[in-house]
Amino acid sequence: MHFGEDLHKRILDNLYDGVYFTDTDRRITYWNKAAERITGFIAAEVIGRHCHDNILNHVDEDGAQLCFGPCPLANCMRDNVLREREIFLHHKDGHRIPVLVRVAPVHDEKGILLGAVEIFSDRFSHDDMRNRIEELERRAMMDGLTKTANRSYTETVIQQRLDEYRRYGWSFGILFFDIDNFKQINDTYGHVAGDKVLAMTARTLMYNVRSFDLVGRWGGEEFVVAVRANDFESLRKLASKLWRLIGSSVLHDNNAVVLAVTVSVGATLIMPADTAESVVARADSLMYESKRGGKNRVTVG
Repeated sequence: MHFGEDLHKRILDNLYDGVYFTDTDRRITYWNKAAERITGFIAAEVIGRHCHDNILNHVDEDGAQLCFGPCPLANCMRDNVLREREIFLHHKDGHRIPVLVRVAPVHDEKGILLGAVEIFSDRFSHDDMRNRIEELERRAMMDGLTKTANRSYTETVIQQRLDEYRRYGWSFGILFFDIDNFKQINDTYGHVAGDKVLAMTARTLMYNVRSFDLVGRWGGEEFVVAVRANDFESLRKLASKLWRLIGSSVLHDNNAVVLAVTVSVGATLIMPADTAESVVARADSLMYESKRGGKNRVTVG
């Protein structure tokens, strides 16, 4: 490698943003250190493979598979138009991470297309995540396996949200998630895989809610999320987004897909006559409606 190429590589490797290059066949030819940090995939695992091998398994907020459909990178090479888009990539550990993607075609000095470059920025603050975990640890309010709030702390926060609702009129909603067929996962793949599924689901939830929302493990394979929401439409939108992101997460072992995960979800808004117990019970009941309806769905009420 020439000095100039080596210098450019060192610069790219020290960027905070993930960067990768592909040739015209969408074969990955370069993968920087930030791409490794953000995705969990090291360069040796991806260089030489095609991005449409679905390594990162890009999806949009509606759950559409971008690598097999409206791929921004493929489109920019076709029409020579730069693109920017918010998407959700698949981390090697299985969870979904929100990123801002920018793609551009790459040409040689004669204008011949050589491929494309994609730059992606982590949209979630790892400082925020670390601060959340440290605060929960300090207060002994963290579930050890999933790093979410434990049930006791979740109940405390829901009561605080209820007090705020009565005092200030600040509305909130409860989302109740239950991993489908979890006993079968444990029985088929073992409890180690089951623990990984729990952790993967928890990370997808934590990475994709707002800093003022709370994710807690309610028990077993159940999670409760307390969210700021003023109406059923915004509640439905958030619940559906999280449901789709979990449903598009997959657990890998040596780059081979081991299993996919789905959840049944119940979502409800606080009502004037509610107690902390009743609003959670209603969300739980709506989750069971999703179960009775065939699982892998969201019920709002």
